[in-house]
Amino acid sequence: MNWDDLRIFLAVARTGSISGAAKQLEVQHSTVSRRLRKLEEKLGARLIERKNTGYELTQAGGNVLQSAQRMETEMLHVDGAVLGKDANMVGPLRVTAINNMASTVLMPMFAGFNKTYPQVDLHIVVSNIDSSLSQREADVAIRLTNTPTDTLIGKRLVTVASTIYGSREYLQQLNKKGGNPKWIGVNCCTFHKSWTKHACTEQPHNFYSDDTLLTLSAIRQGIGVSFLPCFMGDTDPQLQRYCDPDPAHNLGLWILLHPDLKRTTRVLAFRNHMDTSIKEIKDVFEG
Repeated sequence: MNWDDLRIFLAVARTGSISGAAKQLEVQHSTVSRRLRKLEEKLGARLIERKNTGYELTQAGGNVLQSAQRMETEMLHVDGAVLGKDANMVGPLRVTAINNMASTVLMPMFAGFNKTYPQVDLHIVVSNIDSSLSQREADVAIRLTNTPTDTLIGKRLVTVASTIYGSREYLQQLNKKGGNPKWIGVNCCTFHKSWTKHACTEQPHNFYSDDTLLTLSAIRQGIGVSFLPCFMGDTDPQLQRYCDPDPAHNLGLWILLHPDLKRTTRVLAFRNHMDTSIKEIKDVFEG
């Protein structure tokens, strides 16, 4: 049985659609559809059925999924055995980081690594959800969390403080008029969402944002106040703190990698580069 066919089947099963699998595997939609039909013809059974809510596995598909996952694990072990002993500073390196950090405070660090190691093909994948390192969607993940997964090798680089910000003009007007600030509704992450709910109790929102960079722009426009990491709020001249940071809102900034890659030279070089670079501006993160 062709492993590539099973790999495509796994992608469809995990994403729930042919288009999602094509995007994940970086191939054409028609390629995924053709290879999936080819696999079903070889097995003589339907593996996936289309429903109104998307694609669902048949009973045969569920059985194949279990076998395919075991095969994938073995393939990744082989891959990891080779990559783990890679001593060359050459080749691809996929790094996933959340948008508000990747496009701001971390970008100069990424650029510095790129200049120092020009033969490493650095791929920055912006994602606010965890990419699966075990399935090699990324080699390294940079994440804000206080509870990193215990299946990965991790290092806490620094503490990231957050607090409430408003535009300078908005907060000046608020001080003159008194009263409570208007809150921006946020759905960017569970941290900001829960902190906002606790801080403004039952106050209704008429403006929502699902990305921290959008929230930053909304605060600049004087729409209201919201939580931001201090590395974003303190460095923006149009913004001002509404209050001092609360240690209860501190998060760890972690760099995570798969155990199979712990001896890969370019992965370790990147980890060390980020560790050094982030600690050089530790105060920016800690607020």
